[in-house]
Amino acid sequence: MKHEYLECGKIINTHGFRGAVKLESFCDRPRDLAALPSFWLEERGIYRPVKVNKASVLGAFVIAELEGVTDEDQANALRGKIVYAARADLGLSEGAFFLADVIGLPVKRIGTGEELGTILSVDTRGKNALFTVKTPFGEALLPNVPAFVKLVDVEDAVYVDPIPGLLDGGAENV
Repeated sequence: MKHEYLECGKIINTHGFRGAVKLESFCDRPRDLAALPSFWLEERGIYRPVKVNKASVLGAFVIAELEGVTDEDQANALRGKIVYAARADLGLSEGAFFLADVIGLPVKRIGTGEELGTILSVDTRGKNALFTVKTPFGEALLPNVPAFVKLVDVEDAVYVDPIPGLLDGGAENV
């Protein structure tokens, strides 16, 4: 199921005394976060838009002025909040996909279609995304690199060519 809103950043601090906030970007490029017309904040499963009056990139971070946030106290109240983007506000280039869309997809062996597991989560802290895959042997980590991940079809499956032991419970099961 594709979510209407996607995590795109986190408010990590205030910036100045006029209500600006500093955000950590979860986007491929901070400028993608800075270009959004609105951020969406989630509270108890309900998403509400907050218009971005002005945003700029500062190194790896984004500084944003939000409608209705006019002083440091209001900005400080937002610290720690995850900001979301409406899927419609985010553009994708040909062949690209949102990492959130792979969660729940089956992982299949390229060529044979043998189902090896299901993607449970995605970790993006490193250079490449790392998929946590539930297999019949337990959970395994699958790096999203061309050596292993051959095709991502968000309507079908993630097709892989794993080395022995990566998703099959260990080399002894090969």
